[in-house]
Amino acid sequence: LKMLSRQGLLVLCLLASTQAFYLPGVAPRAFKDGEAVNMKVQTLVSTETPLQFDYYQLPFCSPKKVQDLPENLGEALVGEKAHTSAFLATTKKNEYCKTLCRKSYTPQQMEEFQDFAILDYRVNMRLDNLPVAEMHLFAYDDKPKDTIEIYNLGYPLGRKLEEPGAKTDQYVLNNHLRFQILYHPVESEDGGAETDGNYIVGFRVYPYSIKHTYRGKWNSTGGAYTRLSTCVQPPTGRFTQHDPLIIDAQDGQEVVWTYDIEWVRSNVKWASRWDVYLQMNEIQDDKVHWFSIINSLVIVVFLTGIVGIILTRVLHKEIQRYNEVALSEEERQEMNREMREETGWKLVYGDVFRPPPHAALLSVYAGTGMQLLIMSILTLTFGAFGFLSPANRGALLSSILFFFVLMGVPAGYAAARFCKLVKEPNHFKTTLLTATVFPGVCFAMFFILNMVVWARQSSTAVPFGTLVVLMLLWFGVSLPLIFFGAYLGFKREVIEVPCITNPIPRQIPPQPWYLSMWSTTIVGGLLPFGCVFVEMLFILSSIWQHRFYYMFGFLFMVFLILVVTCAEITIVLTYLNLCAEDYRWWWRSFFTAGSTAIYMFSYAIYHFLTRVHSPAGIDFASICVYFGYMFIISYAMFVMTGYIGFVSTFMFIKKIYGSIKVD
Repeated sequence: LKMLSRQGLLVLCLLASTQAFYLPGVAPRAFKDGEAVNMKVQTLVSTETPLQFDYYQLPFCSPKKVQDLPENLGEALVGEKAHTSAFLATTKKNEYCKTLCRKSYTPQQMEEFQDFAILDYRVNMRLDNLPVAEMHLFAYDDKPKDTIEIYNLGYPLGRKLEEPGAKTDQYVLNNHLRFQILYHPVESEDGGAETDGNYIVGFRVYPYSIKHTYRGKWNSTGGAYTRLSTCVQPPTGRFTQHDPLIIDAQDGQEVVWTYDIEWVRSNVKWASRWDVYLQMNEIQDDKVHWFSIINSLVIVVFLTGIVGIILTRVLHKEIQRYNEVALSEEERQEMNREMREETGWKLVYGDVFRPPPHAALLSVYAGTGMQLLIMSILTLTFGAFGFLSPANRGALLSSILFFFVLMGVPAGYAAARFCKLVKEPNHFKTTLLTATVFPGVCFAMFFILNMVVWARQSSTAVPFGTLVVLMLLWFGVSLPLIFFGAYLGFKREVIEVPCITNPIPRQIPPQPWYLSMWSTTIVGGLLPFGCVFVEMLFILSSIWQHRFYYMFGFLFMVFLILVVTCAEITIVLTYLNLCAEDYRWWWRSFFTAGSTAIYMFSYAIYHFLTRVHSPAGIDFASICVYFGYMFIISYAMFVMTGYIGFVSTFMFIKKIYGSIKVD
């Protein structure tokens, strides 16, 4: 006991001496008074089109040497490139009407600015890993006085000029930016303020369109403030009466780019600085998620009850058979009558484990489905514990890729086990297909989409070096792991099944229309999709409307409900088919649960038509990007949910056929 108590005290001392750890890239940094602060520019994005472009693809002001900042694999795949900028700021020093540069633009360049303004493109920047955002006040209709801050990522490049009676649409260019940097002083442990620096806890922007004027000739080497007559002197952030800068796409024009820097002390702590960003654009009430989960749980309870009744009746009949000696004559007759009513599935015991057509391909998808399932569980688990915070840029996509690659061992193992079960002789072919079919389809689609966006000069286009990294992960890591897993699987004995397959297939009687392949497939995917469509709306909005998604706890619960629903609906429909003496359950179970992806893709079409497409017209590249990536996501969902339905049905059939006695 003394030894245990000493060890316990040692552990407590170690825990007390440890300090909080931070993920790479998200550790707090304190800025000294007067220290230079670097603003980084990123991409131009729009909610009207999925195409995004690099900041310097438009002729903005730039420093003498633009440096590309390092990025991880996830950032490279989504095109979130960051560069140094010409914006200069000094900690806790307010500066107004600073001139960034003066440029003369050709008509073609001004027309390009106008095209981006028409499509409502927004400029993304960041400071100390915080994205720049516009701040708006939001209030519910029933509580107009209770306002909260809502952030909208980036700032609009331009906007439509609302003038009554105008014959043509005119657009103005936002050439003046007022940056408001919120800071919180570093505090000591006893709560007193120190001079160790300041944490940046907010990064706001207020865009303006100002047609600047200046007296005399432009002196590029003069002061930053005195040359502009539109700014009140000395500069205080106010302007003289001015006109907006209307884009002239006919003759071109001169543009003077300016900006302000304001430092505002805030009570927000560094650990809470992301809270306001996670409520962008709309109020995401937790009640919506809870109502969705409760609705899904009702479906799960209903399906669980049906499966429980089936298993209970099967096991009840088995117990009665063992106790048949103790039954009376009337009880025996009643039992025989009930057995005759449910003997359909028992009549096909000699064919229920007959290998299906294209059995090798089914084994391949079983392995890939297990790979995707474990990858999803690990990703959601890390997300629920906070490792995939929006502050850690690119972490989500990087985690998905690495988990998928590393799960090659269970993929190869599952494919090998089912390959031996269906008596597929070519083990090498099955293993190779497991490593190439699903990744090959996704990579081919990704490569085609990359060519499309590259032709449009979009920043979404992945550079050649990143493609090489993906190929190395595929063939250098994933493929060897799958072969290793297959080696372990083929070394194991064949999965034992309770029934021996007859040499001659049993004839299948005519089936009613509601038990046809198409009917069960349509019904099988509807309930699982009904469990996840609310959460899918938030996910699609985060992808295509450029919002942060952070509710991994809700998503993990919804994912578990999806797994249970896919398994149970497939078991119920397969049992009905077996009762109708149709033993072709292998592919049917896979397609029944996998049809959830069909509803997901259909909902993606609806989302595109109602929220994503541009009112100025839908171009070919936008359609390709949106539906190409949604095809990849739906294809992965099809394989994963199909595997869930197939494996759960296989275990169910082993259970019920193991409970009957066959001569």
